[in-house]
Amino acid sequence: MLNRLLLTSALLALAPHSLAASGTLVYGAPGEPVNLDPGNASDSPSLQVQTQIYDRLVNFKPGTSTPAPGLAVSWTANAQGTVWTFKLRPGVKFHDGTPLNADAVIFNVNRWWDPKFPDGHRAQGKTFEIWSDLLGGYRGDPGSVLKSVTRVDALTVRFTLQKAFTAFPDVLGTDYFGIASPAAVRKGGAAYGTPASLPVGTGPYRYVGWKTGDRVTLKANPAFWGTRSSVQTFVIRFIKDPAARLNELRAGTIDFASSLNPDDAASIRGNKNLRLVLPPGFNVGLLNLNTRQKALSDARVRQAISLAVNRKALVQAFYGELGTSDASLLPPALGWANSRKVPAEAPYDPARARQLLAAAGYGSGLKLDLWYPPISRSYFPTPKPVAEGIAADLSAVGIRVTLRTEDWAVYLKDRNRTPGFDMYLYGWSGDYGDPDNFYSAFYGDGGSDDSGYNPPAIQALLTKGRAAVTQAAKAPIYAQLHDLTYAANVRLPIVHGVAPAAARSYVRNWITGPLGVLENVNLIRLEGKK
Repeated sequence: MLNRLLLTSALLALAPHSLAASGTLVYGAPGEPVNLDPGNASDSPSLQVQTQIYDRLVNFKPGTSTPAPGLAVSWTANAQGTVWTFKLRPGVKFHDGTPLNADAVIFNVNRWWDPKFPDGHRAQGKTFEIWSDLLGGYRGDPGSVLKSVTRVDALTVRFTLQKAFTAFPDVLGTDYFGIASPAAVRKGGAAYGTPASLPVGTGPYRYVGWKTGDRVTLKANPAFWGTRSSVQTFVIRFIKDPAARLNELRAGTIDFASSLNPDDAASIRGNKNLRLVLPPGFNVGLLNLNTRQKALSDARVRQAISLAVNRKALVQAFYGELGTSDASLLPPALGWANSRKVPAEAPYDPARARQLLAAAGYGSGLKLDLWYPPISRSYFPTPKPVAEGIAADLSAVGIRVTLRTEDWAVYLKDRNRTPGFDMYLYGWSGDYGDPDNFYSAFYGDGGSDDSGYNPPAIQALLTKGRAAVTQAAKAPIYAQLHDLTYAANVRLPIVHGVAPAAARSYVRNWITGPLGVLENVNLIRLEGKK
């Protein structure tokens, strides 16, 4: 039954590159990493750097969401999909020379999963919340997907699950779960992953340094087990403003960049020195509502907000042809999992919104804060103007909005801290090609910390969806989730966006796909860069 999901070593890794690396490649990133500790960050700026330093057990074929061997050369499952056995790649070493083996993998998993694991440093502020978001909770939690992780032999690891999860290998292949050197983690202690500590993985690039507010510098790993980079130095510069990123790209001070303004696509096309890249729009940008806020605990107020925001007009104004607006959390590529009962477009009805506010006791008005990210996201390349557009729509029905933002790392923490934000812009870029990736991230146990909305019916459907094997079996389960979440008006889908990227003409073999723009940097070649 699980043959579709069982990958063996018939899928071979790419052979190591034999040429000596040379030259420097410079990327204009939309923000600075929060940290470089795998599993302890879920933001793109952090993951874009982490995926260069660390490998995962499972990779994805370049430009696709199809699983392929990574640090594991093969994996198998029992008939129920509850026991998964991974065979590790022999002879791999971390950048510090220590061996990659079953014990190292188990060490990393326990950091993410077990709150009592001493090297997890929970008391010092590490949360590893993405593990709970995607896998139902931590060790000891009733919703935890994982039951145990054990060593079979030096190069074999076995995961036993509490419940079936057919996309389990895909989850382990996401950028969050890079395998770090246990020796380096122990040496770094609670500071591991910060500029004060050396992050060590097995990936195509080794960490050199992190200049706060400016850049991370990496060097090609000459002992990488896969395709070795032909570029000796990889520099990731932090340039928050998309217009500034494009200006530096035009000037040649950076070689490639992502999350540019949709309006700039035409000018990029017209520049002979640049190449426009349009990654697939495998994401969703959301307006998130906190049901712990008194007014927003009323379903009528949340419905009023949903009806008051003219999502189609927002997308037309800020994305043009590079964005779509619908009533689904899922991007169009996963549209097979949507409910036919939910309208294709979210209704816009400000008159009805005013009626609902009056019925809820807010006919004379309501004040709410709306927070927006301080950096570009693939789904919100220009978050402040989008927030201003939403505020204008809400003002028209009597909701007075105060716009707020703060440092990105603080923003990510504060959204989950009591009392949380009233409303805030945030979204998701897909990590693997299954609806669970989107629904669990926002409606799983850990994924509900910001909203306070976590009904048992949704948790039961998430469990059923994870256990379903075929698309035909998954579709009706996620259709029910779509019905429930659409009616709740807690996460309001605003856009599925295509954020333009661009490169200098000499940048070759930059492969973007549904899972990100910086997944295969080691394959990039510089041909003719001066």
